[in-house]
Amino acid sequence: MGKQNRMFIRVAILGVLLAALVFAVYSSLASDSVLKAGDAAPNFQLEQLGGGSITLNDLRGKGVVLNFWGSWCKPCEAEMPELEKQYQKHKDDGVVFIGVNIGQTPVTVETFVKQVGVTFPILLDREREITKLYKIGPIPTTYFIDKDGKITDILVVQLTEEMIEEKLAKIMP
Repeated sequence: MGKQNRMFIRVAILGVLLAALVFAVYSSLASDSVLKAGDAAPNFQLEQLGGGSITLNDLRGKGVVLNFWGSWCKPCEAEMPELEKQYQKHKDDGVVFIGVNIGQTPVTVETFVKQVGVTFPILLDREREITKLYKIGPIPTTYFIDKDGKITDILVVQLTEEMIEEKLAKIMP
């Protein structure tokens, strides 16, 4: 009888845990608080690598490429040269490229940025506040924001030059 009771308790606990897991997955998928194309990009202010800060609302009137990344992410590292190339090509066309590093120290970020040769502004989201605000899951994730502050596209994939060019066409002022 004792052995049957223990088995029943274990099965009950497993059932409760499974129900909690199903509920958590369903809640995250069914949530309509996820940002999507057409939504206003949430405003934020973050410290910039090397000093100063950037506030998103201050960039109104310009297109914004907002790229979330981490130095541990190989696809992030692989897309950096493509982003830099497009930044150099379009920096005088009213488009701002911004990299948002997720949770790393300035020393780590600076080392990575020098290694990959990035010159566009890099913001430090050390406390992951903006990562949460933008509901970032997998990285790299890139938001394309038009001159009016509306999100036109969200790409959760390693970017290519062609992908960036296609999305830039929608946000050029």
